[in-house]
Amino acid sequence: MSTVPPPGPRPDDSPDDRSVPVSEELFATVAPGIELCYQTYGDPGGEPLLLVMGLGGPMTWWPPELCEQLARAGFHVVRYDNRDTGRSSRVRGRVHRAQLVRAFLGRPVGSKPYAMSDLGSDAVGLMDHLGFDAAHVVGVSMGGMIAQTVAVEHPSRTLSLTSLSSTLGRRTVGWQSPVLLPQLIARKAGSREAYVAGSERMWQLIGSPDFPTDEAERRARAEETYDRGISPSGVLRQMLAILTQPDRSRQLRTLDVPAAVLHGSADKMVHVSGGRATARAIPGAELVLVEGMGHDLPEQLYGTIVDLVRRTADRAGAARPAEQTDSSTVSR
Repeated sequence: MSTVPPPGPRPDDSPDDRSVPVSEELFATVAPGIELCYQTYGDPGGEPLLLVMGLGGPMTWWPPELCEQLARAGFHVVRYDNRDTGRSSRVRGRVHRAQLVRAFLGRPVGSKPYAMSDLGSDAVGLMDHLGFDAAHVVGVSMGGMIAQTVAVEHPSRTLSLTSLSSTLGRRTVGWQSPVLLPQLIARKAGSREAYVAGSERMWQLIGSPDFPTDEAERRARAEETYDRGISPSGVLRQMLAILTQPDRSRQLRTLDVPAAVLHGSADKMVHVSGGRATARAIPGAELVLVEGMGHDLPEQLYGTIVDLVRRTADRAGAARPAEQTDSSTVSR
């Protein structure tokens, strides 16, 4: 296993002060009754890059600084709110917590409001709206599952795939730590302060132990999330889609696009086995394991993420090896 330099600035690095064009928050109808809120960063002439966020996370959880760095790396960056998140459409259909427990245990749950395929189709619908024939697709957590689904169900629309802190749907890998289940299915209080307090408890559980984030920053993010619109019932619908998703192992083995997987060794939300399995399943995938990283996007790792997305995109159109590349480990 090869080793890459620890994250963080290098001695010869210098700040990049180039301004990045940023759009207002815009809207796109991607399916009957489904309107997604999105925002773009960078030159529209850049390579199209779609950022897909995870469970209950609005597009604003993709930090603006990270989006700007990706734009400076040559991408036309698009971040968006999934359905049932932020300013995007809410979907009807009630999910009972008993269904989630059954799904968590692998038992039948009956009907469900939507599936992972529907979330993947939303992403493709947004590409249609933006006029993208295809895009580089980057997803984190549930967003990684959506990105993988786009790649296997819409391969002609996928230029490259980068899966962060995610898994491939096989129940024997990428499991959640049981300590998280009470917090995930707990009834959410309705006030702004209660939401912020609950968010703080969750990030204390799943954040990166070796890359801590500022408490004030976490609070500001939670306040912004609440103000843009939250949907506790929507989170439950997304959770059910995650817990009932199919195993994509066989489909991923057929992929013929450049792919990379990044995962933290300290991830309690999606065990690192999910990242390893995803990389093994995709021909030629690069695997980067980050020691001490949890289930977040620490500022200290922006450079690592941008470099990974850029070199994966650079492989598009080039001959790729028939087997998975050597894994890399990033350590502090």
